[in-house]
Amino acid sequence: MKKIASILVLVLIINAYCHGQNTYSYSKPKEHTDGWKTNTLLAQNIDTTAIHELFNQVLNRENKIHSILLVKDKQLILEEYFNGQLANQPHDLRSTTKSIRSILMGIAIDKGFIQSINDPILKYLKGIIPTKNLDPRKEKITIKHLLTMSSGLDCNDWDKTSKGQEDKVYKKKDWLQYTLNLPIVNEPGEVSTYCSMGAILIAEIISQASGITIQEFAQKYLFTPLGITNLYWGHTSDKKILPSGKRLYMTSRDLAKIGVLILHNGMWNKKQIVSQKWIDESTTPKTKITGINYGYFWWNIPYKINNEIVISKTATGNGGQYIMVIPKMNIVAIFTGGAYNSTEDKLAFEIMQKVFLPSISAK
Repeated sequence: MKKIASILVLVLIINAYCHGQNTYSYSKPKEHTDGWKTNTLLAQNIDTTAIHELFNQVLNRENKIHSILLVKDKQLILEEYFNGQLANQPHDLRSTTKSIRSILMGIAIDKGFIQSINDPILKYLKGIIPTKNLDPRKEKITIKHLLTMSSGLDCNDWDKTSKGQEDKVYKKKDWLQYTLNLPIVNEPGEVSTYCSMGAILIAEIISQASGITIQEFAQKYLFTPLGITNLYWGHTSDKKILPSGKRLYMTSRDLAKIGVLILHNGMWNKKQIVSQKWIDESTTPKTKITGINYGYFWWNIPYKINNEIVISKTATGNGGQYIMVIPKMNIVAIFTGGAYNSTEDKLAFEIMQKVFLPSISAK
């Protein structure tokens, strides 16, 4: 995610009129057997005027939005798909997968597979040790450092000169070994830079500690309890990818379950999936990246509504993949899209600020 402060008002800035050929017609989301209760916008006392204007614009102007969902009070009240995206079609989550890995780390700690996030990562990475750029500070890198992207390694996805920039690592044969062999450029814990390889190391740590792949771990302890089966793991690289390096592909309805899990402190359908302690800890700011508050793979994004600041606990992914959780308003918003490597993928923040939040707080 790039600097939100520099978001440009792009293709779909909302205005009061729409002269397109297609007219948006709202319908209540369907109820299936996936655990969702649905309701209407009006039943939730939401002003629908700006929402209708928004979707008229989406239908009549070129854009790269794939889905938009809105959950309030545990009920799915808005579900729309665009540009060929289908409701039952798993979508590439890109870096939103990182935030789900954070939940999996919490589960691994809850269940005793991992003792503490303050443990050094080399305690769990059996058979993988640095062989180049040897530095005693590497032995001080902890799980927490990876979760806050402050390992000190030369790993910065947003700096093309960084040796650990993700596109460079994807060309290497052994991503884990290459990452551990990166030079140390900062004291661990002092500086946070956006590092995808740290999230892959987190997945490998969970896998080695539990004795099963990250996919098996996630299915057993997270997805099955949430009733999620329509998903897979993959990557855009044409190389053979180690299991811990793969990203999630999930449907938007299932992605919304992750948001509700965060909103309700780790609980789904009266069952505690991950501890409230972990949800609190992982979504509370621990550092800043490009000036934005960051927890354990979760961002804290501020919005101003009626002269009050509300915080969205947010998972982000390249192209417009977002889980936005706003506890103050008891809502979850889901966005997926195809605006890869484009500032247009920040449009979701404009929609939240200018349409959804004012509409929800209007009545």
